[in-house]
Amino acid sequence: MMQKTTFKLGMVATAMVLAMGSAQAASMRWAGANDILTIDPHAQNHQTTHAFLQQIYESLVRYDGKYQTEPALATKWTQISPTQVRFELRKGVKFHDGAPFTADDVVFSLTRAGTAPSNMMSSVQSVKEVKKVDDHTVDLILKGPNPILLRELTEARIMNKAWAEKHNSLKSQDYAGKEESYASRNANGTGPFSLVAWQPDQKLTLKKNPNWWDKPKGNIDEVVFTPIKSAATRSAALISGQVDFVVDPPPQDLARMKADSNLKLIEGAENRTIYLGLDQFRDELPGSGVAGKNPLKDKRVRQALYQAIDSAGLHSRTMRNLSVPAGVMVAPMVHGWSKQLDERAAKYDVEAAKKLLADAGYPQGFTLKLDCPNDRYVNDEAICQAVTAMWTRIGVKTNLQTAPMAQFVSRVMNNEVSAYLFGWGVATFDALYTLDSLMSTKDGKTAAGVYNGGRFSDPKLDAMIQQIKVEMDTPKRDALIHDALKLTKDEYYYLPLHHQIRPWAMQKNVDTVHRADDRPMPAWTTIK
Repeated sequence: MMQKTTFKLGMVATAMVLAMGSAQAASMRWAGANDILTIDPHAQNHQTTHAFLQQIYESLVRYDGKYQTEPALATKWTQISPTQVRFELRKGVKFHDGAPFTADDVVFSLTRAGTAPSNMMSSVQSVKEVKKVDDHTVDLILKGPNPILLRELTEARIMNKAWAEKHNSLKSQDYAGKEESYASRNANGTGPFSLVAWQPDQKLTLKKNPNWWDKPKGNIDEVVFTPIKSAATRSAALISGQVDFVVDPPPQDLARMKADSNLKLIEGAENRTIYLGLDQFRDELPGSGVAGKNPLKDKRVRQALYQAIDSAGLHSRTMRNLSVPAGVMVAPMVHGWSKQLDERAAKYDVEAAKKLLADAGYPQGFTLKLDCPNDRYVNDEAICQAVTAMWTRIGVKTNLQTAPMAQFVSRVMNNEVSAYLFGWGVATFDALYTLDSLMSTKDGKTAAGVYNGGRFSDPKLDAMIQQIKVEMDTPKRDALIHDALKLTKDEYYYLPLHHQIRPWAMQKNVDTVHRADDRPMPAWTTIK
């Protein structure tokens, strides 16, 4: 009989977080360039959306201040066998509408997260079945052993089953299909804040949940988020005192903000890599001027586009040094990263890029459309403008099309792009999250390749990723991750640009903790 192993973690308060003390309750006026995409917790794997949904909805486990998993809606978990894990649920927890939290909600929510059209299948990708043992116990039956199950579950948010049934929201919103549902505009979670109202592209308001099972470490009783796309307007709102906190201050205004005695900045590396994706699926590239061919299917063309990019110039001029030039598709704090892998695959060389194009049969180049968001990443539109000029310089006549993230992401998910700029943060802090979502062959049914916008397919890479999912021997698993990341790099399946550094700017009376996942925590924030 297999020996049982029990994992039990106490609730650990991070020393980084300031205690509430005697500070009076305060409203946190928060601004950022882009709005959330939906309120449905399983509809979109989008960082800004997650940043707010994790205030409303909770998971069985969560991260502490050092990104280690700790109990949340589950208090204990026991490994019954390599493919069976038992979770004991927290008793006495209430949803925002007063309904009790039970095992039925867990079974419903995890099943919903893993069922199309959910965009959060990655959070339960290894779960075969969720079984109710009793009202406060569930068993997760796995498809195979999973070395990072708990990290994946941090994104599997729990809804109230009865509420979803009442409001015809049994399935996740089909965001890519432009569906609207009750759950996409309304919420009922167990988290530290509840939803008051959301007016897309205007304002999102949360209020403190007085019945939260945990205790906040700050004094915020209301969060008012205002999306402000214009960089100048966003900076002006902070400098004039109209908002307390800006999650994405424009790099060109940072020096001015640092010199302002009423403001302060905290910055740190984000677990996000900014990259360019390329259509490697269609046999003919739309609008390329090359009949019957898709130049991006040729590795030499992809390498040419890579070598045409002046990454040092992007770092110093476009990003004003708020980036780390990247050679691999995961950031340094992600498990699987190495310094060797992160060295650029090939040096910036315009002439070498032109020769590669000629060798591939395109001495006169071709025409390419580059799609980019203009309100999501640090200097996203400016990056794309620079890349457009660099590619045009080698004969790839590049036309830039920009759009707000809400429109842009639908184009990527619906495979309507030829070349595109994207950023990928790693919720699990493990490279499998990137490999499976971005590099697996896209099947449209599971989490595999859900954000593989170029739709390339490499059976050798697929086999590696499947083995990484179940390999419990750490050295063997790490070697597989290294080989998979190296293969992706060597084939130029993606063109990594840089790992993002994210400064947060705020009024000087705001105390909070910078997060590498770019998700501010109002429950950890104090405004004096």
